[in-house]
Amino acid sequence: MAATVVRTGGRERTDYVLLLAVLGLLALGTIAVFSASAEDALAAHHPAYYFAVRQLAWAGLGLVAMVSASRVDYWRYQRWGFLVFAVSVVLLALVLVPGIGREINGSRRWIGSGSLVLQPSELAKLGMVLLFARLFSLHQDRIGDFWRGVVPHLALAGVVFALVLAEPDLGTTIALAATFFVMLFMAGLRWRHLAGLVVTGTPVLAWAMLGETYRRNRLLAFLDPWKHPLTYGFHTIQALLALGSGGLLGVGLGFSRQAFGFLPEDYTDFIFAILGEELGLVGTLTVVILFAVVTWRGYRIAMRAPDSYSALLAAGVTTVIAVQAAINMGVVTATLPVTGITLPFISYGGSSLVLSLTGVGILLNISRHST
Repeated sequence: MAATVVRTGGRERTDYVLLLAVLGLLALGTIAVFSASAEDALAAHHPAYYFAVRQLAWAGLGLVAMVSASRVDYWRYQRWGFLVFAVSVVLLALVLVPGIGREINGSRRWIGSGSLVLQPSELAKLGMVLLFARLFSLHQDRIGDFWRGVVPHLALAGVVFALVLAEPDLGTTIALAATFFVMLFMAGLRWRHLAGLVVTGTPVLAWAMLGETYRRNRLLAFLDPWKHPLTYGFHTIQALLALGSGGLLGVGLGFSRQAFGFLPEDYTDFIFAILGEELGLVGTLTVVILFAVVTWRGYRIAMRAPDSYSALLAAGVTTVIAVQAAINMGVVTATLPVTGITLPFISYGGSSLVLSLTGVGILLNISRHST
């Protein structure tokens, strides 16, 4: 039986600090997408604002989703968790089927055609958070029992981990796993069980990183990118050149040199480097601070949530955003090996933007009932 919802007295309070931080990231992202994508758009015989207009359309849809999610009582999301999770698993399986999933740069991560393309792993993030927030809150008394409480949930999550890793998408797999374990820990996972999972999971992570030739090469390039300047170290070197040339204040919006065909994925996975080049250290620090604020306010909402379900829900949404942002910025600054993962609210892409803003809407709703 679900726990009783505890409502706080007084008027409802929306977390406007969180909202303003997200809107700030969204504004910076829209500007950065236009600046970084203009050359690619012209090269493809489109207007310079081609990708920026599409990003604005997705941002508009995402804001509608955010407002809608913020007005739906978070307790109602319990009934949707399994459905969203199940749909995401089916789509993750379909994306691996030749002829259904779209293959780009050796990865199958998308379904659809033209401008209507869905990345199922983004839906899986929301589905996992919704489902496990419910399951962990219902079975909280079992989480301390490794075989009855931890293993069944881990097996269920493992289905998603395996499907996303098969795309292949190691970065998103790590983000999903981190979110799962943070939620599991909040639900009452014991320290010795966590230590055991870390010990047994380390070989799995090592296999994931070293099991494929291109991943081994990426790891070697991470250790010394200048040893492979034209192959696996190319992304890292070009990203560092962009960040370094930006200096303190940047070269100015629209004046990036790396965006002219030098830095691959400049308006998706490596947009943080373009921001650093055009807006300098001030711009990158602003982005880092805004993400820090989003993370702080998200966990603050989780800590002040009125019940275990909303606390786990808020922590899950926050962790997905925070870990994904940390991985992306770590890759761009050469503190992590290269892996393809977007920067929430900033990188070009509809699935990530709409579903991330939906998650923010859920946080805003929970904040209204926080103590």
